[in-house]
This record gives sequence, structure tokens and C-alpha cells, in this order.
Amino acid sequence: MAIERIDAGPRMSRAVVHGDTVYLAGLTADDLSQDTAGQTRQTLDKVDSYLARAGSDKSKLLRVEIWLAHISTFDEMNAVYDAWVDSDNPPVRACVEARLAGAGYLVEIMVTAAR
Repeated sequence: MAIERIDAGPRMSRAVVHGDTVYLAGLTADDLSQDTAGQTRQTLDKVDSYLARAGSDKSKLLRVEIWLAHISTFDEMNAVYDAWVDSDNPPVRACVEARLAGAGYLVEIMVTAAR
């Protein structure tokens, strides 16, 4: 079975498709001046874009993992996430507080979806 790599670099690919499963790398916002809601919105836009490139969409999400720099922003992130997620097809999900790659990063999201 073929493996398709999207936006592959020397360290990682942004997305990998194997069979009918799409794996996205941990994605973050580009504009780090935004608050948690703004970074969540930007990151979910990237999720939508990579899923589309891989032939999928958020209605086919299987698993979502979310890392927050500050768990105190959980409700702020959830307000954006809840408006975005396909409530008829919710994935399994985990959300934890974690030290992210740089001080400006507030949210990182990684998803797995069917194609």
C-alpha cells in the first residue's frame, strides 16, 4: 500500500496518507500575536486545508489531540473548537497542558482522519 507525504521536509511531513487514513502533524498558528482563540482558529483552518489536500474533511475525524500552553485557556479554545467541529461526527479527543516549542505558541493540534 502506497504512502503519500504532503509537505515533506527533512524532519517531518505535515500530513501522511496511508490507505484510507490521514495523519496530520502537530499544527500551530502562524500569527503568534493572537490569543488562544485566535491561534486555535488559525490552526483549525490549517487542519481543514491539509485534510482537503489529503482528500478528507472534518466530518471524517477519528482523533484530535490538543496541547495548550496554559490549561486556564481551555474554555477559550473550546469556544472556537466547538463552533468548528462537526457535532454530528465528533472524534475522540484529548487536551492537555504542555510546554510548547516556543514562548509565543499557545495551541498545537494534531489529528487523524479517515479519507
